[in-house]
Amino acid sequence: MAELKVIDAELAASDPGAVCNPTPYIPKRYANFWEVFLPNRLVSPSTIKIMVGFQVVFFLMVWLNSPFKVLPRPGEVFESVRDLWMHKGLGQELISSFIFNFQALVITTFISLIVAYFSVVPFVRPIVAAVSKGRFLSLAGFSFLFTVLVQGGHSLKLALLVFAMSVFFLTSMANVVTEIPRSAFDHARTLRMSEWRVVWEVVILGTADKAFEVIRQNAAIGWMMLTMVEGIVRSEGGIGVMLLNQQKYFRIADVFAIQLVILVVGLGQDTIISLLRRLGCPYASLTLERK
Repeated sequence: MAELKVIDAELAASDPGAVCNPTPYIPKRYANFWEVFLPNRLVSPSTIKIMVGFQVVFFLMVWLNSPFKVLPRPGEVFESVRDLWMHKGLGQELISSFIFNFQALVITTFISLIVAYFSVVPFVRPIVAAVSKGRFLSLAGFSFLFTVLVQGGHSLKLALLVFAMSVFFLTSMANVVTEIPRSAFDHARTLRMSEWRVVWEVVILGTADKAFEVIRQNAAIGWMMLTMVEGIVRSEGGIGVMLLNQQKYFRIADVFAIQLVILVVGLGQDTIISLLRRLGCPYASLTLERK
């Protein structure tokens, strides 16, 4: 009752007529189907399913009736997937590329997280800012330099992909650390934590959910960069080499088939990382639901 009186007093001070004539609470309702074309509407799960189904059917109809004859039809693409998988080693190349991409992702995550967390030290901040500018550079100009440093082969391919992913990962994670509110640091200090304990509690543990999100984004970047890296170092093969070979001979159906397989594997990897984020940081999902 005391809390209600305080609230009524504050409300009366701001708007005297609000207490006498309180506005009834109107709960949020789901939008009607035709309101999905308007901004800021709350859409029900059933409406979302209908929209997705309609969009998929519309996309398939456009694909089937495309005036561009060079584009393969869905049946041709799925037939190419079966042929590549059964007779041309698509499965083996996919496994090889997946292991390589996962290895690069682990190394990238380890290096970038350490550097980003140490950006709380003033001496490290200019280094982080300089390395983050590397996202504007092309791998083509650095292949010779990395060849001299790591002596080619698998090490060269791994170094190129780690570099390509790290500059983006470090940029995103450094922004996460920078955007931590000052009140979080002050609150930790009021609990008489040392500065390194503050770094552990606020910077590392406090941004764990955002770190998973950065990992998820950069895992996708790894698949995008994979073809370029495997094209530079072809000795170990990989799905990127297969994709470039099919493109060289204008086998468009095979190109679409390989891209479809990469998309499916990438979406699966994305789902697994999101699941790990929910398991490791369940509070992040609760925060999103409240918003």
